[in-house]
Amino acid sequence: MSTATRPAAATTRRPATATLPSALRLGLARTSLEIREFFRERDAVVFVFAYPIIMLAIFATVFGQDGARVGPGEGVPFAQYFLPGMVATGVLLSSFQNLAISISVERDEGRLKRLRATPMPASAYFLGKVGSMLVTCVVQTALLLAVGAVLFDVTLPDDPGRWWTFAWVFALGTGSGAICGVAFSSIPRSGRSASAVVIPVAIVLQFISGVFFTFGDLPAWMQQVASLFPLKWMAQGMRSVFLPDAAAALEPSGSWQHGATAAVLVAYLVVGLVVGVRTFRWRRRDDG
Repeated sequence: MSTATRPAAATTRRPATATLPSALRLGLARTSLEIREFFRERDAVVFVFAYPIIMLAIFATVFGQDGARVGPGEGVPFAQYFLPGMVATGVLLSSFQNLAISISVERDEGRLKRLRATPMPASAYFLGKVGSMLVTCVVQTALLLAVGAVLFDVTLPDDPGRWWTFAWVFALGTGSGAICGVAFSSIPRSGRSASAVVIPVAIVLQFISGVFFTFGDLPAWMQQVASLFPLKWMAQGMRSVFLPDAAAALEPSGSWQHGATAAVLVAYLVVGLVVGVRTFRWRRRDDG
C-alpha cells in the first residue's frame, strides 16, 4: 500500500531590494556629468576662463608697467596690482553668477522637477553643482596666475604663509559664492530672465569692491556698501597675498583684516545655506 506523500513546503523568496549608491558617490557622478556638460558649452567656457585674463590684459596695457605706488618709494606693476581683483572676480563669476543662472534655467526647463522625482538624494545634486564649480574655479585661477606670470611678469609669492592665506580665502570665497548662488537662483522668475537679474548684481559688486579701482579711492559711502558683500573681502584677502606688506596702508583700515575677511565669508556661507534651504524651489513658480 502506497503512502501519500506530503507536498514540499513552498519557499517564499523576498524580492531583493536594490541598494542605492551613497550620496557622496552620486555627488561625484553628478560632478563628472556637470563638468562634461559645462565643457560642451564652448561659449560659456571661453567667457568663464577668458574674462579675468582679458580684463587683466586690458588694465595692464592701458595703465602700462610703470607701477602703482603702494608705499613711500615702493610700487608694483599695474598687472601685479590688479591680479588679486581678477582672481576674486573670477571666483565670483564661476560660483555665484554661474550657479544662479544655470540652476534657474534648469528649473525653468523642468529638469529639476524630473530630478526630484528620481531616487537620487537632493544632496547629490548640490554636491555635483558645487564640485563642478570648484573644478572650474581651480582651472580658471591657475590659468590666470600662469598668464599673469608668463605674459605680464607678475611675481608670484614664494612665502608659504601667503599661499596658506590664498588657500583659505579661495576656499571660503568659492564656498560662500556657491551657496549664495544656489540661494539666489530662486529669485529670477524664469530661466530667460535669470541673466538679466544676476549679471547686473555681479557687475555692480565688481565696480564697488575694489576690483577695477583702488578701493581706498572710492567714496566712503561706496566703501561702506561694498563692505556688506563678500567680494570686497575676497579681493582684499587676495591683495594681501600678491601685494607687498606696505600696500596694507592703502586699505581704509590700514591693515589686511584677515580676521574680518574670514568672519564675513563664513557668515555668508552660513546665512546663504539657511536661506537656500528655506527658499530653494524644484519647480517653476507657475507649476505649483
